[in-house]
Amino acid sequence: MTEERCPKVEHYVGEIKGGLRPAMKLTVIGMVHSNPKSFSVTLLCDPVDANKDVGLLFTVNFSDKSITRNARIAGKWGREEKTIPYFPFTAGDTFKMELLCEHQQIRVLLDGRQLCDFTHRIQPLNLVKALQISGDIKLTKVA
Repeated sequence: MTEERCPKVEHYVGEIKGGLRPAMKLTVIGMVHSNPKSFSVTLLCDPVDANKDVGLLFTVNFSDKSITRNARIAGKWGREEKTIPYFPFTAGDTFKMELLCEHQQIRVLLDGRQLCDFTHRIQPLNLVKALQISGDIKLTKVA
């Protein structure tokens, strides 16, 4: 019987000092596992209590090549946004994802190309205090 080595599922939580604000940029650099199912990047209002509001849940699903975005306010998830111009992630490849916080929205860039944007649903923005990344990737840098 051969033992199949599964890469460790990444789980990262980092504080956004002073909360999210316009002109702020969050950078995530990592590598997709060789046989990925999904991973997510989440902007949280409370890094300890995951039931609190979520400014952005960005979920990459490899089985149907989709990227969904949503937010949770007062315990309720809103309308999912799914439109993307292309699916940019490849198993085994490295990527650089940038979340640019603007006044009206978060702009998501992948390897320097605009992928999508997500209009802010949580106001004021500085309520968003943490970045969480989990799933089938290996992080090399979060800044």
